[in-house]
Amino acid sequence: MHRLTGFQRDLLTVIKGLDQPSGQTVRNHLEEQRKQKITHGRLYPNLDVIVSEGLVEKGNIDRRTNYYAISDTGQQALESYYDWFTQQVESR
Repeated sequence: MHRLTGFQRDLLTVIKGLDQPSGQTVRNHLEEQRKQKITHGRLYPNLDVIVSEGLVEKGNIDRRTNYYAISDTGQQALESYYDWFTQQVESR
């Protein structure tokens, strides 16, 4: 988790909170949260990174649309990161 970018951690967090979202759904949630546009060229390569890291599973909704789901490894990584982050904030 620590080697991921903040954007990639945000992607993982959004995916965890949704039920097999499409890339577009993930984008919409992040744009709403961040109040900024996210380009196709930024979104999909970063989704591919977290898929290749085994943190997210990718499947097909139809011929043109993929879904993303957090894997067990991703869930464990996110929980560990959250614990670490919480300790850092609380110790200040």
